[in-house]
Amino acid sequence: MKAFTKRIILLVLIAYSISSIAQKNKPNIVVIYTDDHRFSGVHALGGMAVRTPNIDSLIANGVSFSNGYLMGSFSGATCVPSRAMLMTGRNVFELQGQGNTIPSEHKTMGEIFKENGYHSQIVGKWHQDNASLHRSFNDGEKIMGLGVYLTDHFRMPLWDWDKKGKFAKEDAYLLTYNEEGKTVKRPLNKNDKRGPTGTEEDGPHTSEIFAEDASKFIKKYKKKRPFFMYLAFHAPHDPRQAPQEYRDLYPPEKIELPPSYLAQHPFDNGHMVLRDEELAAWPRTPKIAQQQLADYYAIITHLDAQIGKVIAALKESGAYENTLIVFAGDSGLAVGNHGLMGKQNIYDEDGIHIPLIFSGNLITDKGSKRDALVYNFDILPTLCEFTNTLKPASITGKSLLPVINKETKSVRDYTFHAYKQFQRAYRKGNYKLIEYVRAKDFHKKNGESIRGSRVTQLFNITKDPWEVYDLSFFPEYAETVKVMRKEMKEKAQELGDKKANIEGEKYGFWEFY
Repeated sequence: MKAFTKRIILLVLIAYSISSIAQKNKPNIVVIYTDDHRFSGVHALGGMAVRTPNIDSLIANGVSFSNGYLMGSFSGATCVPSRAMLMTGRNVFELQGQGNTIPSEHKTMGEIFKENGYHSQIVGKWHQDNASLHRSFNDGEKIMGLGVYLTDHFRMPLWDWDKKGKFAKEDAYLLTYNEEGKTVKRPLNKNDKRGPTGTEEDGPHTSEIFAEDASKFIKKYKKKRPFFMYLAFHAPHDPRQAPQEYRDLYPPEKIELPPSYLAQHPFDNGHMVLRDEELAAWPRTPKIAQQQLADYYAIITHLDAQIGKVIAALKESGAYENTLIVFAGDSGLAVGNHGLMGKQNIYDEDGIHIPLIFSGNLITDKGSKRDALVYNFDILPTLCEFTNTLKPASITGKSLLPVINKETKSVRDYTFHAYKQFQRAYRKGNYKLIEYVRAKDFHKKNGESIRGSRVTQLFNITKDPWEVYDLSFFPEYAETVKVMRKEMKEKAQELGDKKANIEGEKYGFWEFY
């Protein structure tokens, strides 16, 4: 009996040893997620005048996707469903409601790696419920987005990691500079009005805060088990604030406007009146659009410099050798394209086209690009396969590892996009069909109204990536429109595009189509 017991103990020790070695060899993961950062907001991807040397370096040392997309949103705050999709690996129709809450049966990215031997760490923005935040991470640095917001990158309410998961409003604080120029904490008070009113004289920028926290963690991390870090920057989300030295890089009068610039959108797309569109006056004159784009480029270049500090920390600590870095934006942004300012649409650059990069020492095919059609919710299953981590059944996205490894060229042959009950898009081959409807809407203060327009657009997205030339009314494209409409309806049914699947939705696109 003693011999049997000893044998069992020996087998357990051997299994533990093998498990420890396997775990020790697993790669660290750093997921960098930026806010309202469109594809062309990275110089090496879009070729625009924005300067992003550090993100460009990630591209040079990795595999980038030319057709990465946000599927859509049922909220004007598109970053809510975007982050829910990223965290769960599920599409927009499979979230709980608009994505504000992640139910326990939907395993999160941080939770999966936490349960599989990783130290799971968060730095920066969280846009879901406190319960899913608490269960997703072992620990965290400074966090924002938990119920108090001053609309100011230099006066951002922050929370320290709460082991109990409470993250109470009264625990929020600001970082400011004291008389000696040192960074100090102070509680919020009734005089802290919404901005943007802060400058670099008042306190550190959010991008600086989060990059410093991430860098410190990386340099100090000494545990044997690998780490997973979710580094969620708030930039380049408005207000488009940056230190003066970065603003000086982009004189507004020298900014070249993109091909899709318009002073005003040609029709009501259903959601023309909201805070994003109120950031600039109508019509969007060239001068207004140039200023907005200059501010956008400035905050992106400042963000890029902070990302550079994180990459430097990985290299300095030695962790870079065994770390997979994922960089992605959460949505597109119009900033003057098609006469719009926000991302409440399904044009490519204006709303759904995102940068997506897998980079670092572990990527062998460096500097290469992939044309596969992919979504942000494909990131999680890709990470699971890359790390040999069992993929939970709740994940429905597709792993991109076969595409990265050149085992296949694609994982799907179309993309489907939705924005509230007003807009749907279908992309396949060279063409993208966008359909708009005039539909009912509801506002808490104003009650029910009718908004939007019944419009069809067809773009050759390959030849016309800025979506300038609508082909839908030309006779020679009538059959293309007919076929794409039919296929779009079929895909909508397959994906579950109906209001019953979106908790809390009063209206559905297809009842007005």
